[in-house]
Amino acid sequence: YKIADELAPKQLSDEYCARYGAYDNSGILLDSGEEVKGVLFALDLTFAAIARAKEIGANLIICHHPAIYGKISDVRVDDEHLTGGKIVQCLKAGISVIAMHLNLDLAAGGVDESLMQGVAKAAGENSPIIRDSMHVVDGGSYGKAYDLPCITAAALADNIKKEFSSERVLCYGGEKTVKRAVSCCGGGASEESILFAAKAGADVFISADFKHHLIGLAMEKGMGVIALTHYASEHYGFEKYYKKICQRLTIPCVYHTEKEWL
Repeated sequence: YKIADELAPKQLSDEYCARYGAYDNSGILLDSGEEVKGVLFALDLTFAAIARAKEIGANLIICHHPAIYGKISDVRVDDEHLTGGKIVQCLKAGISVIAMHLNLDLAAGGVDESLMQGVAKAAGENSPIIRDSMHVVDGGSYGKAYDLPCITAAALADNIKKEFSSERVLCYGGEKTVKRAVSCCGGGASEESILFAAKAGADVFISADFKHHLIGLAMEKGMGVIALTHYASEHYGFEKYYKKICQRLTIPCVYHTEKEWL
C-alpha cells in the first residue's frame, strides 16, 4: 500500500472530499492478514477478477473503484448481495483488496490526466498542456482543458476508438472543428463540468455517463460531445498505473480487463 500510495496519495482524495463536498472510500478495504505473494490489478472488483486472482495465485487485488463504497449492514452470499459475496470469496481465499479511486483520478499521471493524454494522442498531439482545470487540489486536479491540433469531432472520436481500444464511443456534433477540448474521466458529465468547458472555450466535451439533458446543454453551448464508456475512460489510465507499480515490485503482477465493458 505504501508503494501504491506514493504514486497516488490518499491525501489527494481526502483534500478533494473536504474541499468539494465529495465522498470516497479509497485505501485498504480488505486485509486478509496474509503476506502478499502476487497482485492482480482490475478497474472493478468483479467475480471474474476474483476468479482470475485465484487462478494465478494473486492474493492482493488493487482496484480503482472502491469494492466497498457505502454502508454495509450485513454480509450475505446470495443473488441480491453481490458485494457481500465478493467480500466472502476474497477473505475465504486470503485475498486482500486495495482501492485507489479519487486519489488516482487526481494524481499527476493518474486516470484523469491519462484520459487527456490519450485524447491528445488521438488528435496527433503527444505533449498536451493543461490550460485550465475544473477542480484543483495540492498535487493534482480533475477536469482538464487543453489545446489540440485542428481536427473534426467525428475524426477525433474515430481516433479515440482506436487509441482506447473501444468501439462504444458516441459523437454528437461531429462536423465541429476542434481546437480545444475538455475531458473528465469516469462519470464526469455534469452541469458544472459542461459549464466549465464552455467557459474554458472548449469545442468538444469528453467524458462518460451522460444524461440526455447534459448532451443538449453542451450542444446548446456550441460544443460537440464525445461519450466513452465509463470503463474505457478510466481503464486507459489505470493500466498505466499498473505498469508503474510493476516496475517497483519483485512479486508477480497481472492486469485484468473486462473486455465487454470497454
